[in-house]
Amino acid sequence: MSEIILHYTSVPEDTRLSQHWGQLEFARTQELILRHLPAAPGRILDIGGGSGAYAAWLGSLGYETHLVDLVPVHVERARAIPQIRSAEVGDARKLAHQDASFDVALLLGPLYHLTESHERLDALREAFRMLRRGGLIFAAAINRFASLYDGLSRGVIDDSRFVGIIKQDLQNGQHRNPTDNPTYFTKAFFHRHEDLREEVAASGFKLLELAPIEGPGWLASDFEQRWFDPGRRATLLELIRLVENDSAMLALSLHILAIAQKPSGMPVTSSTLASSLGNR
Repeated sequence: MSEIILHYTSVPEDTRLSQHWGQLEFARTQELILRHLPAAPGRILDIGGGSGAYAAWLGSLGYETHLVDLVPVHVERARAIPQIRSAEVGDARKLAHQDASFDVALLLGPLYHLTESHERLDALREAFRMLRRGGLIFAAAINRFASLYDGLSRGVIDDSRFVGIIKQDLQNGQHRNPTDNPTYFTKAFFHRHEDLREEVAASGFKLLELAPIEGPGWLASDFEQRWFDPGRRATLLELIRLVENDSAMLALSLHILAIAQKPSGMPVTSSTLASSLGNR
């Protein structure tokens, strides 16, 4: 994980969400969360929550938010935010929180930094363990075609090194950056939407919705100008909503969000969870 920690130490995540397409990602993720979120108060665990953008927002709405992140500098920043109850360094695959102690779990980053399937399942099952019966998880993935879209839109397909990155992403989803250019991202796994659907189901969750986050909105040629004009931004978001239930949009969006629930009749202890998963 040292490569990932180094990347996020030099490229702050909170800055990304306040620039260019990150603004659309942030706004749409908030919108999708609010559609399903039970009314406050409630306990929310933001796993891989960066420096606290989502946890702080939810804390301001009256939820008790706790954050865990792999990157120490993220945790340091999150601890300074009064709307976040606690923040600690931790690994999504093995967390210290008790069974059935949260109403909602956010997993908005770890699934694309855990490059092996068993690692992603470990993270999902940890979230399952810590959720109460009927609890919700919001789990994000990067689309398999994201680097292709990014390369085409930014014109970096003239760099043969980035073309090599794209080819590997398309072949197996394993994103690697052998260059010293941080805009080419870091070690990651890019999902097909079928992969995300299967991983969520294999972890014991009932999938409620699989939604494109940005949808086609990032294609707007005048995105920056449009986003800062309230009326034009509203039109863009309205158009994204109009097509969000079309499964074709899952392959077009840069990020995909799985909204799923821990069945209300499921046992909540670690031992019974392990047993049930072993019998799948």
